[in-house]
Amino acid sequence: MLSTNIQKAIKLSYQNLSAQLDGFIPRRAQNYLVAEIAKTLSGTYHKSNRIIVAEAGTGIGKSLAYLMASVPFAQFSQKKIIISTATVALQEQLIHKDMPLYRRLVETPFSFILAKGRQRYCCLEKLSLACGKQTEQDGQQLAMFESKPQKKDIEQLQALYTAFSDNKWNGDRDSWAETIPDDIWKVIVSDKHSCNNSMPTHRDCPFQKARADLDKADVIIANHSLVMADADLGGGVILPEPEQSIYIFDEAHHLPNVAREHASATASLKGTATWLESLNKSVVKIANLTDIKRSSRFRNELQDSIQQLVPALTQLSKQFNAGEFKENIYRFEHGELPSWLEEESKSLKILSKKAHQSMAKITDLISERVKDGELSARLAEPALAEAGFYLQRLENLAKVWHLMAEPNHDKGAPLARWIEISTDREDDFTINVSPLEVGWQLDRQLWSRCAGAVLVSATMRALNSFQFFAIQAGISQKVEDATQFLALASPFDYANNAELMVPKLQYEPQHPNFTAYLSEILPTYLQDKKANLVLFSSYWQMNQVAQALEAIAVKNKWNLQVQGKKSRSEILNKHRAYCQFGQTSVIFGTGSFSEGLDLPGKLLENLIITKIPFGVPTSPVEQAHSEYIVERGGNPFMQISVPEASKKLIQSVGRLLRKEQDSGRVVILDRRIVTKRYGKALLDALPPFARKVEY
Repeated sequence: MLSTNIQKAIKLSYQNLSAQLDGFIPRRAQNYLVAEIAKTLSGTYHKSNRIIVAEAGTGIGKSLAYLMASVPFAQFSQKKIIISTATVALQEQLIHKDMPLYRRLVETPFSFILAKGRQRYCCLEKLSLACGKQTEQDGQQLAMFESKPQKKDIEQLQALYTAFSDNKWNGDRDSWAETIPDDIWKVIVSDKHSCNNSMPTHRDCPFQKARADLDKADVIIANHSLVMADADLGGGVILPEPEQSIYIFDEAHHLPNVAREHASATASLKGTATWLESLNKSVVKIANLTDIKRSSRFRNELQDSIQQLVPALTQLSKQFNAGEFKENIYRFEHGELPSWLEEESKSLKILSKKAHQSMAKITDLISERVKDGELSARLAEPALAEAGFYLQRLENLAKVWHLMAEPNHDKGAPLARWIEISTDREDDFTINVSPLEVGWQLDRQLWSRCAGAVLVSATMRALNSFQFFAIQAGISQKVEDATQFLALASPFDYANNAELMVPKLQYEPQHPNFTAYLSEILPTYLQDKKANLVLFSSYWQMNQVAQALEAIAVKNKWNLQVQGKKSRSEILNKHRAYCQFGQTSVIFGTGSFSEGLDLPGKLLENLIITKIPFGVPTSPVEQAHSEYIVERGGNPFMQISVPEASKKLIQSVGRLLRKEQDSGRVVILDRRIVTKRYGKALLDALPPFARKVEY
């Protein structure tokens, strides 16, 4: 139950909020959200299942609400708070705005920190090796690169090494002034295998320093990917243990997709054979640092596995006919493999698992000798860095073939399995495996273990129901589990401040003339001397319309900017300048401009949506999911496409009103929202704008 002390702390922070913010307006929805989160976390509704799923419309102030409710509870119960976001923009808002504001509202001090995964930090041992500082290890240096490094690559690595040595860089990828290319970063990135805390030089490495700071913080701000990475490791490895943590997932509607990405695996055939051959040459040198009597068995098992894996993978790449691939992809229907590939997968599963286990044993034996004082760290560290590089690849390879060999079960969805022509080399193929359902995994890793969980977003429901999200995320809807589901409407006066217009049109989007027709009618709905945002469902259509309107834009003195032509920040900066001087600004954008774009007041008064944002099931995972639903007698369009479109459409119209005094117009140039049966459900799920539908 909610203790008196926690109630007092929450009440005091809310009272102080009105004093801190000029023009503060109390919001009943925010108060209610605070109360429901606090009651859920304290076990008022269920002793162990302390989970609340809340959709909080724009303007409610959900960030401060979950901070006011959760921080006092966490302090009194001695738990950690992990706030997870889907975007960098929200992380920055929390770090620079919301957290400092909330800290001024409370009497009991607390600390917060931004957490990043290992992949954002470099490994100093790898960096030293890669840039050639350890000249006696030339073979190891070259083995780290997939192809011979260019002079400029080595120069950049040396610049990074020098900057770190001079205390001018902390090893964080994001803190380097310029973008570090992916092919450079993957050579020096920290990983769980090579970054060994038992080694003296690793105790002060960038990731270990950052990890030590996390242990001291009360509130940790992370992202969904980092939370899932920690969960995949068993929890409590990168972040605090789930049992000691209260998770707050902001932008929670992204979580199921992130979880699916983490559960997926991919590996090439010939590319894998190439690095396995390099490992075969290096393993004797690495194993020589161990007690030879103890390691010889594992070295022999590793080399034996490699000598079977390399020809098997090479031969397998010859079994596929690229001519049978559709757009470079061949998907196995219903996730079912031909019998010959099923047997091959079982064999490769055994071999890759044995190779990974053998390499891990050799690495452990080296670490053991260092710990016992039988081997100097100076000799061990370069070998462990190289071994870690191979261990990570072997682990991924074992995961791929484990999933490929997994039989389809009678219950639950099959795995999506497909082969793709590699982007790096045309004569190579990539094996891909992905689950269709991840809810059970989220439940096992997070919901059944955590001290409490708050899942919030402005767009959590689809077609006014939480069911779609709950199934995806593995959140129990059983009455006895008492999971709290809460939908709070935005405080904005939609009916008086904004209009939703559906004009009478000659064509619907599926008509072949629609793009040309769109170019013809769009100027009619753009507003002069105002800020306009036009959202498209495809880059192709956006660019076609932009090209058709170039001359008209020049003639009418419209400042037309198209997504992809410039960076997002440059487009928005120019847009603000145009609006400031009362000029006509028009932004053309696609799906990524329909979410996380904050253009309050005069920065957006006319929003045009050219098409209901239906996703086309083009990816192998989406196709497999649709196939699975059809097999069970369902309708993938109504069960997946329409709910997903509903969420995206709500996100899109959410760009218009960002503050209570904002006003404007939404124009939907897709008549299906009034002509199709599903259209009414989409329309009814939108905020209560004043409607103007032309017939």
